[in-house]
Amino acid sequence: MKQIQGVKGVKDILPDEAMAWQHIQQKARNIFHTFGYSEIIIPVIEAAELFLRSIGETTDIVEKEMYTFEDRDRKKIALRPEGTASVVRSYIEHSLNQASPFSKLYYIGPMFRRERPQAGRYRQFYQIGAEVFGFEHPMIDAEMLSMLNLLFQSLDISGLELQINSIGCPNCRPQFREALRDFFAGRLSELCENCQRRFELNPLRILDCKSSHCHALSGEAPKTLDYLCADCLTHFNKVQDSLKSAGVPYVINQRLVRGLDYYTHTAFEFVSGSLGAQNTVAAGGRYNTLVEELGGPSTPAIGFSIGMERLVSLFDSSPVEKQSPFLFIVALGEKAQEQGFSLINKLHKEGISAIMDYSNGSLKSQMRKADKFNAAHVLILGEDELAKGVVTLRDMKNKTQVEVPLLEIVGKFGS
Repeated sequence: MKQIQGVKGVKDILPDEAMAWQHIQQKARNIFHTFGYSEIIIPVIEAAELFLRSIGETTDIVEKEMYTFEDRDRKKIALRPEGTASVVRSYIEHSLNQASPFSKLYYIGPMFRRERPQAGRYRQFYQIGAEVFGFEHPMIDAEMLSMLNLLFQSLDISGLELQINSIGCPNCRPQFREALRDFFAGRLSELCENCQRRFELNPLRILDCKSSHCHALSGEAPKTLDYLCADCLTHFNKVQDSLKSAGVPYVINQRLVRGLDYYTHTAFEFVSGSLGAQNTVAAGGRYNTLVEELGGPSTPAIGFSIGMERLVSLFDSSPVEKQSPFLFIVALGEKAQEQGFSLINKLHKEGISAIMDYSNGSLKSQMRKADKFNAAHVLILGEDELAKGVVTLRDMKNKTQVEVPLLEIVGKFGS
């Protein structure tokens, strides 16, 4: 029979690696809670219109990468390609602005894009993200970046560089867009096919191209900071002052833009020098118009997402303690198995980690299994132990063993 393989572009997170994922996610939860964030669990599927309106119909995500289908009511449904639009939709739908003057939310979960699978990119990929609604002050931009910096430090991930830029607002960005169009107009033949299309639809996205030649041309292009209005420049300068006050190092990257249409003002990325072309570990920015564009009240907002797969690739998981059973029960014979089964149920009810081999193998074979599971202790139940009403308790680290009355074993390890 032909073996069924996993879908191309998705991966299994096996138990050892899952431990690292859980460690990272718990660190994130702890730090987010410290900063006053609450978790929101958003659906994996949404109305496709949500992403058409928020991301933009002319982006690569919507044009080429989004997984869509019609349900039985012939409504167009999409697997979420990113988290921000879903959080904004929930924020509006449940009137969270009425419950609190501001909201700090975070999410953890899978996203889906039909990209070409390559190092660091998957068709099902995972993100840790956070959004803040209701703050327009630039200090919240700096606080969010400080929180991310603290998270990476807590995970002992070094070599990350914070890059920031301002991409302006609806008042000043049109002038910058026209300056870009004028600059690239005489160089269209030098641009890649994607950027030739971007020239007509959104020339800012040419600056985000990973093609080496387009990247080089972008270095000569007009700079965003030269076209900022007074309000945007004041906001960006205050972000920098606040980052310095918080002790968060950064560099200004004037080619840094966001690939999605809803961003305004601050844009940022944490990049790694050890990930090759796909070097962005976390990215985000401010989007003061998106809530209103999706039917909600005018609400300033800022957010980010972290690519879990890239973060895990930078994380040294060796200190993460692997899950091992505290007790491994070796039962020799049918009566011992019955007694062992009764015992393990009592242990589980006390919250004691324990496993048992039900194969009724020899003492030697079961002890080998206990070794493979890296059990801290082994409880041996055989004919001799049953006759005396005891168990043999073996400490696998110290290689010592003692007899313990059967009726006392749960109390010995229980609360």
